[in-house]
Amino acid sequence: MNNAATHPDETLDTRGLYCPEPIMLMHNKVRDMTAGNTLEVIATDPATTRDIPKFCSFLGHQLVEQSQDGDEYRYRILLG
Repeated sequence: MNNAATHPDETLDTRGLYCPEPIMLMHNKVRDMTAGNTLEVIATDPATTRDIPKFCSFLGHQLVEQSQDGDEYRYRILLG
């Protein structure tokens, strides 16, 4: 397993926030990060299952991992 899958460089906790707040916070966080860094996002908004893959595709990032545990969603994004 590579480092991106095991140890994110940054974690963004958006639990309790709803669209568009998680994506807005991601935009702000990614601006402060470097290409090749990994961002873990934790969310409770089901809309993130649609919005985060679109965010990655549009901005050239790679969605390395996406999982759900109950009402919590986790994403690992490798910045392009």
